[in-house]
Amino acid sequence: MSESVPKGGGVPPEVLAVQAARLESIRTEISALDAGGRPILLEFGCGHGHWLTSYAEAFPDIFCLGADLISARVKKGNGKRDRRGLKNLHFVKAEATELLSVWSQEVPIAQAFMLFPDPWPKKRHFKNRMIQPAFLSQLAGLMPKNAPFHFRTDHPGYFEWTTEHVSEHPDWLIEEGAPWPWEATSYFQELMEDWQSMVVRKA
Repeated sequence: MSESVPKGGGVPPEVLAVQAARLESIRTEISALDAGGRPILLEFGCGHGHWLTSYAEAFPDIFCLGADLISARVKKGNGKRDRRGLKNLHFVKAEATELLSVWSQEVPIAQAFMLFPDPWPKKRHFKNRMIQPAFLSQLAGLMPKNAPFHFRTDHPGYFEWTTEHVSEHPDWLIEEGAPWPWEATSYFQELMEDWQSMVVRKA
């Protein structure tokens, strides 16, 4: 049986309540993290956590937080963290805009990564792509000047889409020829034959 929707296309109150509870749960989880004064790195769509775990091992002075919507991936990531005894790594179940919406303005994001997000190749699905003007504005509002955002995809169309959106956004500047800061094997990258990378900085 389908849920009843109020006239005018509004969201049912019970759905809003579930969404609010979910956001509060994410806020509580990340507020409890102790970064120990270290710069914070976010990875959106972290998958199984291979890349971010490698980064956290290599850079213990940076606190790494990965977000993914699939519970099994988050569980695997935190399992890797625990087995390696990493105190600067955590994985949370959250969509990118959810995480940013509950992020404290008092905790700046030093750098961010998005590796191989779903390209949603069909035009009618472009609205589902993670790179959108609203997301870029959200992220920029939580990062200091010159803070980098790193993007990588194997889909040429998505790379063009991201280049266009970043170029048109007043808060971001593409850093042509910028080196990729850390290469490590990941589950998704091993499936790819080729990819394109971009580094942009908060204007």
